[in-house]
Amino acid sequence: MRLSLAIFLTVFICLNTLSQSVTLSGTVKDKSTGETIIGASVYLKEVAKGMPSNVYGFYSITVAPGNHTLLVSAIGYKSIELELELLDDLKLPLELSENVILTDVATVVGEKSKNTESTDMGRVDLDVSKIKKLPAFLGEVDILKTIQFLPGIQTAGEGNTGFYVRGGGPDQNLILLDNAVVYNASHLFGFFSVFNADAVKNVEVIKGGMPANYGGRLASVLDISLKEGNAREHTFDGGIGLIASRFTAQGPIKKDTSSYIISARRTYIDILAKPFVNPESAFSGSGYYFYDLNMKINYRLGENDQLFLSGYFGRDVFGFESQRAGFSARIPWGNATGTLRWNHLFSDKLFLNTNLTFSDYQFSFTGAQEDFEFTLFSGIQDWSLKSSLSFYPNPRHNIQAGFDYIFHEFTPSNVTARSGDVVFDTGDITRVYAHDLSIYALDQFDISDKLRVNGGLRFSFFNQVGPFTRFVRNEVQDDFSAVAENETIEYGKGEKVASYANLEPRLNVRYKLGSKSSIKAAYTQNYQYLHLASLSPTSLPTDVWVPSTDRVQPQFSIQYALGYFRNFKDDIYEASVEIYYKEMENLVEFEEGAQPENTISDNVDNQFVFGSGDSYGVELFIKRSLGKLNGWVGYTWSKTTRRFTELNDGAPFPARFDRRHDLSIILNYDFNPKWSVSGAFVYGTGNAITLPIARYFIEGRVVSEFTDRNSFRMDPYHRADVSVNYYPSKNKRIKKSQLGADAPVIPKKFYSSWSLSVYNIYNRMNPYFIYFGTEGSLNEGNLQIKAYQVSLFPILPSITWNFSF
Repeated sequence: MRLSLAIFLTVFICLNTLSQSVTLSGTVKDKSTGETIIGASVYLKEVAKGMPSNVYGFYSITVAPGNHTLLVSAIGYKSIELELELLDDLKLPLELSENVILTDVATVVGEKSKNTESTDMGRVDLDVSKIKKLPAFLGEVDILKTIQFLPGIQTAGEGNTGFYVRGGGPDQNLILLDNAVVYNASHLFGFFSVFNADAVKNVEVIKGGMPANYGGRLASVLDISLKEGNAREHTFDGGIGLIASRFTAQGPIKKDTSSYIISARRTYIDILAKPFVNPESAFSGSGYYFYDLNMKINYRLGENDQLFLSGYFGRDVFGFESQRAGFSARIPWGNATGTLRWNHLFSDKLFLNTNLTFSDYQFSFTGAQEDFEFTLFSGIQDWSLKSSLSFYPNPRHNIQAGFDYIFHEFTPSNVTARSGDVVFDTGDITRVYAHDLSIYALDQFDISDKLRVNGGLRFSFFNQVGPFTRFVRNEVQDDFSAVAENETIEYGKGEKVASYANLEPRLNVRYKLGSKSSIKAAYTQNYQYLHLASLSPTSLPTDVWVPSTDRVQPQFSIQYALGYFRNFKDDIYEASVEIYYKEMENLVEFEEGAQPENTISDNVDNQFVFGSGDSYGVELFIKRSLGKLNGWVGYTWSKTTRRFTELNDGAPFPARFDRRHDLSIILNYDFNPKWSVSGAFVYGTGNAITLPIARYFIEGRVVSEFTDRNSFRMDPYHRADVSVNYYPSKNKRIKKSQLGADAPVIPKKFYSSWSLSVYNIYNRMNPYFIYFGTEGSLNEGNLQIKAYQVSLFPILPSITWNFSF
């Protein structure tokens, strides 16, 4: 009875409190394009309460009735201030105009204190307009290369877009494009990413303290949102560089109701190089190109509903044909994604977002000589349904709950072969199917003005189902028995092969030490049911995605993080120091001597070995986002170790991406609205590799003796890049002699700009890989084996012409 009365009184008090409050809600948009603005600060001055607009531009603030001063601001936009008399709930759409004043450094209310106010750890939002000012490799702006300048995120090596976060492998990064998973984010074998910056609206990186609405990976989240299209007028943009050109068209289908954007990019290395290749050269008959296509349309069904349809399609195509040798090869690979999204506003406090997504990644290699032809192929395809509810009951709570369901179809390492009309029996095409379900809930709430908590819980369930054939490897029963014949276990369609269910708690805490500083802590548990198995020391298209099975356990990690965050000089500078420790289990590697063709009539996971790892480090970061001079400095000290019973005699060894020191300096200076210069400097400890320490001739064969696994360090990696950007005025002024002193300024119908970049400006020969050659003769007794370093890129200037009309 007493318990029932207490519950009744609690509900009554809550309802009474809510009845004495009003809610201000709406969306924040760009005034010129109608695009929603992510992360705009919406702030009520008198009560010191507010929130950033979410990823869909929506905001909702509940306060007591009365007179309030509303401050709205975002980086790159003019701030606005409105006097409001809030007596009832109010839906207020907000529009911000672009700010071209470079010296305005102290007007972004809320954004300035985000570094110390939020519970976020290891979370960074990147401004695409500033990314475009940074030095570009061969004239191509690259989002993945930009995030590698952040502390805790390390590059896979020279010319590689693969990245490693806090000791995790490339498969441990969740890469999303409009909520669809991208499984291979690289073009040109890793030299460029698949993301065309002209089509990208927002880039968010999470490398620590992953909230409960993200899962399925251990290391990080890279969440990329595409532009929605200009809802006010038709515009066309593009650029012509040394190796690629791009073009973007966007505009309203129905003004302020529906819009579209289409963006395309293609390289022309094959076209430019062909006239200069000697027909007798080894490169004759070869060609390579890649292309991307992004598309998005949206339609506002009413005041509370909006539909979005977006897609990406990209391919790399490499071909080689030698008529003299009678040999040809073709290597196509690429991604396709699609997203259908529905946003619905139930009320000014309750927001629904539902996504139906499709993701497909395919790789194949076909080689032919005379009548013989073989093909190696692999891939992964997903269908996914995701839905989340966001609830803003009051300024102290931000509640979110939802589910993710994915149906996976894996095609790991299949081989076909034929000679003329004869088709060789390489076994049936292997496909693996799995259901992947997650349910989560989280709440960011203020316990007091100083203490804020973001707590969440994620439940994940993974189920591999048939049809599936398990090939059981031979096993020796005792020292004297013969090896039994291979056995197989058959599973029917939909029959359970293996299943896993786990809870993943997440907790972020922020405690304010004052108005300018705070301490944050994070605890994260993650399970990962997908694995990327690689035969190469770097991430390549030949890597194979496989699920957790009856033989492969899901990867698991626990990460602890602690940080100190502080702002300086009226919040113009923000700085942080973060320390982390991560434990990882059930990591996957190929066994020694594994080859792709070994999967014929076998399961690819029969070639795996399993181990554990740990990583810990310290990250230092200082950033200036506003003003003529902006940029950041990031430094990481870290150590990453792996342990596999079957590798390195069971002894711990450094991960191949273990890097003790990693330093990045990024600076941009805007001289005026027309001219800017940007520079980047990076330094990193050399990659860990395994080398032979001796070679012997035994019965006419060369036998190598190797060092311990990854015990040798290549030379440190460092380089500096610089770019100069020229932006002529977008407006033209009519001569005063025609209209007097009040001659108007009108926009130009055609506008263009130039960007000159120099990559590796001091021509550093960074190591890419090391190989061994011989000098002298064994018969003469002077045979020597020498190591040679291969470097990829010397100093590389490039120029890009950008245009819009």
